[in-house]
Amino acid sequence: MHNATARALARENAAERRQPGAAPWHAETVDATLAALDSRREGLSPTEVRRRLEQHGCNRMPEGERRTALSRFLSQFNNVLIYVLLAAAAVTALLGHGIDTAVILLVVLANAVIGFIQEGRAEQALEAIRAMVSAQASVIRDGQRQTIKAEELVPGDIVLLDAGDRVPADLRFLRSRNLRIDEAILTGESVPVEKETSSVAADAALGDRTCMAFSGSLVVAGQGMGIVVGTGANAEIGRITTLLREVETLTTPLVRQMNWFARVLTGVILALSAVVFGIAVVAHGMPWGEAFMAVVGLAVAAIPEGLPAVMTITLAIGVQRMAARNAIIRRLPAVETLGSVSIICSDKTGTLTRNEMMAQTVVTADGRFEVTGSGYAPEGEILSGGEAVALSHEPVLTEILRGACLCNDAGLRRTEAGWAVDGDPMEGAMVSLAMKAGMTPQELRSVLGRIDEIPFDAQHRFMASLHRRPEGGAVLYVKGAPERVISMCASERTRLGERPLNTDWWMSQADTAARQGQRILGVAAKWLPELPSGPLCFADVEDGLTMLGLLGLIDPPREEALAAVRECQSAGIRIKMITGDHAATAGAIAGALGIRGGEGAVIMGAALDNMDDGQFRSAVRDVAVFARTSPEHKLRIVQALQADHEVVVMTGDGVNDAPSLKQADVGVAMGCKGTEASKEAAEMVLADDNFASIVAAVHEGRTVYDNLKKVIAWTLPTNGGEALAIIAAMLLGLTLPITPAQILWINMVTAVTLGLTLAFEPPEPSVMRRPPRRPDEPILSRFLVWRVVFVSVLFVVAVFGMFEWAITRGLPIEEARTIVVNTLVVMEIFYLFSVRYLNVTSLTWRGALGTRPVLIGVGAVVLAQLAFTYLQPMQVLFDTRAVSIGDGLVVLTVGVALLLILELEKWLRGFMGWWRGPALAPGNPHVL
Repeated sequence: MHNATARALARENAAERRQPGAAPWHAETVDATLAALDSRREGLSPTEVRRRLEQHGCNRMPEGERRTALSRFLSQFNNVLIYVLLAAAAVTALLGHGIDTAVILLVVLANAVIGFIQEGRAEQALEAIRAMVSAQASVIRDGQRQTIKAEELVPGDIVLLDAGDRVPADLRFLRSRNLRIDEAILTGESVPVEKETSSVAADAALGDRTCMAFSGSLVVAGQGMGIVVGTGANAEIGRITTLLREVETLTTPLVRQMNWFARVLTGVILALSAVVFGIAVVAHGMPWGEAFMAVVGLAVAAIPEGLPAVMTITLAIGVQRMAARNAIIRRLPAVETLGSVSIICSDKTGTLTRNEMMAQTVVTADGRFEVTGSGYAPEGEILSGGEAVALSHEPVLTEILRGACLCNDAGLRRTEAGWAVDGDPMEGAMVSLAMKAGMTPQELRSVLGRIDEIPFDAQHRFMASLHRRPEGGAVLYVKGAPERVISMCASERTRLGERPLNTDWWMSQADTAARQGQRILGVAAKWLPELPSGPLCFADVEDGLTMLGLLGLIDPPREEALAAVRECQSAGIRIKMITGDHAATAGAIAGALGIRGGEGAVIMGAALDNMDDGQFRSAVRDVAVFARTSPEHKLRIVQALQADHEVVVMTGDGVNDAPSLKQADVGVAMGCKGTEASKEAAEMVLADDNFASIVAAVHEGRTVYDNLKKVIAWTLPTNGGEALAIIAAMLLGLTLPITPAQILWINMVTAVTLGLTLAFEPPEPSVMRRPPRRPDEPILSRFLVWRVVFVSVLFVVAVFGMFEWAITRGLPIEEARTIVVNTLVVMEIFYLFSVRYLNVTSLTWRGALGTRPVLIGVGAVVLAQLAFTYLQPMQVLFDTRAVSIGDGLVVLTVGVALLLILELEKWLRGFMGWWRGPALAPGNPHVL
């Protein structure tokens, strides 16, 4: 989907919200909502339901057109490199070498199978979203409560919700009691949203539509009744599937470059072959049949048959390395794309943060306390002025922690994956806070047993619990919205006792913490000399309370994300946070992580809707934090960055992230807490939900690309030398120094055994200290063109020199060609040691010894060449002859001479500063 399409969708959505009466969350009264949908409190009649089903269709996600497995498999062959391989197979078939033809065809088939398995399917992403829609729904129809299939819901149906239910369609609430819904899959907000029936503004962001419930979200607590306002594709989650289907899958930079390179190479080879054929026949009188076979040999020499296979294997090796670092690649080309990433667009909740609430600040009348730790784990300290506090010296702090733990229905438990909360996340954070102070919740609750309670109610905005005191009487604890709790207090407690309440001071403290992105709760208490005679009621808690303090809670940043963000910045990779959460929370987390443009530089989604194209692109380019965003905003931001030629990673875990994950150059989903929809839309899944694993994957991606460039830098000159030798022989009317079949042997054997060893090269020391490469960086840089020409000429000189040296000594042409083949292979071995370090010397112990894969590859080639030269079946197949020991030593001398010449060329370039730039030297940002 193009930028204009995403922009139009976003503006249409915003315009619709601004139309009076168009937004269901803007209806002023329940009766107005019912009237707008032509419904009633008793529900729809069976006849009306059938009519609306025909009009609106079933409550299912749109399925779109699906490709068959066969069409997906055949699409893997739609690649110019594959065409080149197939042409090479046809050439070898013309030569009558069935085994070689079979090998090439097997390479093509293997490439197609790997692509078929690795590449994800958009249809699976849609299936994952469809699975999130509730299977059943409880409705009122014709005055009777019924349980029906969720797909039978229609606009105007009256739906009943209870704790634990999955919301079956988009609803506008008619009634709500203590209702809280987890909407993280749509908004990314960590804390369940309190729902009510009051209308909200027509342009309210998704996370602020408190009178609505959205299909696929989960009811955490309470009860509600709502009227269906959107089903299927018209529901909020349905709009996301529509975006997902319309997003175009992008090709990776390397695929685009290799497609271009293959097209150019194919054209050059065909044109050159035609010219050489014409000159050989017309100018030299070569029989056309002989000339044709020579031209076939030229094509075989010039086409790098093994390059696609080696590239695929190199990417697969990168996949294995990344998997060891908890980054699971679902689509093979994404490995290479990670190496050119310039921007990471990250969701906040569950990606940069733990998606676990934690008490970070405690404010009492005696001062402010900071809390260390991470998430629900009860590990950390309570500090004052940077020093750990002793509860024995802080009676008010002790009391507020006791109250927060007792006026609480949550519990913590240890699991294999860590600590988990049973109940409300904010209440779980308060239990963890008490445990950090050394309190045991079970023991505390047994000593101060709960007698009665007033459950949290959205209308009253507090919870109260009454507890029996061991020494007699009772204590009443209240927690809730800070302004509500403060209004119920008459005094505040300090170390020295109670004093009149300073309302302005408490409100300023609450405002300060809120601006830091914290969610604030007030805690108060009342001590009763004796137990109440009746049940606890609102009159018992409305006034006369003593203010104990404020708790500031936040979903904290991952500790490892701090180091990961710093490493990204040192690598020239910018971080942008795109979240559906509140602006203050997003800005605070960005500031804590050191994301540039964090605090004070947050743009709201509503502001993006009102920007023209120029303003939007400028904002996306300069601003690092975007809050209260919709799926359209995320998608449009990614597309705007790509329009500026950025290579974009998008991370996320919710359904709302799926379209932008698919649009991004690399979509990264969270494996532990991510939805199936996000995983299916992504190219990479993090097994540990750790932002730092993305940076590790980028490190591996850059290493993979460096190694791919080394493979290309080794392959092209060796193929070029072979091709130039044939061209020179035909243009000068000389005898071919090597046959097409022998060329094919060299290419296939050395590409697999020698070229593949470069895929295992360790990373360069500077791999994460250089800026990202440009996505339009040419695969044939000045340096690589020079290296291809220079090394190819050296190969040609050696080939004709060794061939003429053998012929002048009266050796048979078969033996002379065998010497040439061995000379080429030995030169390729020595060139391999040189190409491992293109701009620094290879004449070191580390360079000479090589890596284990290099030594294995060289050993395999040596054994293969011994068989090629001395085994009778190979002599018959390739028309070779045995080579004497003396000739073999001369061949080795040629290889050593090649290495010394290349090392001298490196020294001259370094000494004279000639043609600097495209190199692999540490600290140089330009790779090849």
